[in-house]
Amino acid sequence: MSSTVPSFLRACLSARLTPDIDAWVTQSCQLIESGDAKQLALRFGLASRRVGKAQLELTPDERNEAEILSPGWNPGLWSLTEAVRTLFVLSFPHDDPAVYQATLDKLFATGEVAEMIALYQALPLLPCPERFVDRAGEGIRTNIKSVFAAVAHHNSFPAAHLAEGMWNQMVLKCLFVELSLFPIVGLDARRNAELSRMLSDYAHERWAAKRSVHPELWRCVDIDLTPAAEQDFQKVIQEGSAVEQEAVGLSLARSKSAAAHKLLAEIPEIAERIKSGKLSWESLVVRLAG
Repeated sequence: MSSTVPSFLRACLSARLTPDIDAWVTQSCQLIESGDAKQLALRFGLASRRVGKAQLELTPDERNEAEILSPGWNPGLWSLTEAVRTLFVLSFPHDDPAVYQATLDKLFATGEVAEMIALYQALPLLPCPERFVDRAGEGIRTNIKSVFAAVAHHNSFPAAHLAEGMWNQMVLKCLFVELSLFPIVGLDARRNAELSRMLSDYAHERWAAKRSVHPELWRCVDIDLTPAAEQDFQKVIQEGSAVEQEAVGLSLARSKSAAAHKLLAEIPEIAERIKSGKLSWESLVVRLAG
């Protein structure tokens, strides 16, 4: 087992790259490790042309190792180029956090979309993560959907480091831009009363405009945190589509309140499927995607 994220990435890449490209990556890392910021910028930019767009595609053992090294990390979703770029960024010396941050800031400022995606995906792996909280906020505010998704999806940095307000904005924006909530790392652990209220209000706005409400919204509306949401759940149970009722059922099923149990009793077939494990957020999202 690799002892560090860089050594893990290096091993994964060596097993997949041709000898000449692997040698180029090794040479690049050596130059970058010397603290040469110009070489980092140069090699970071060249990676796509030298390495290509094939997926990393980890083995089950490699996926498990990645999870151990950094909980929530799934580099199997990355391309080889993204993995190489992350390796380069992690190879640059970080003994001086201010210099390290300034060096990466230049990459963020000059990067093309694909380069920014790689940088934002790497956030949870970076040293001195507290220095990149504002940068994550910029990724959340961007108008580029793919860049925003690099922060919001399959990325443990937001759950670990974002303040509640920015976290809530990220979740709400996923619904605005029609991105699933399911790939958000730590979504359930970071449920909070303000987010529950915001999403309830958002549902009301959608209903008032005669527009549909995405079923995943109800995952973050908590009847225990927002008692007024009881009326929202009742409305969906009475008027919502089958998948909306399933989403409400899943939300209610995690509550121990009498109000939640009473509402869940109105949809017994859904309640039974949840209890038996036949209905989950994962299975619901798969159906929505299909």
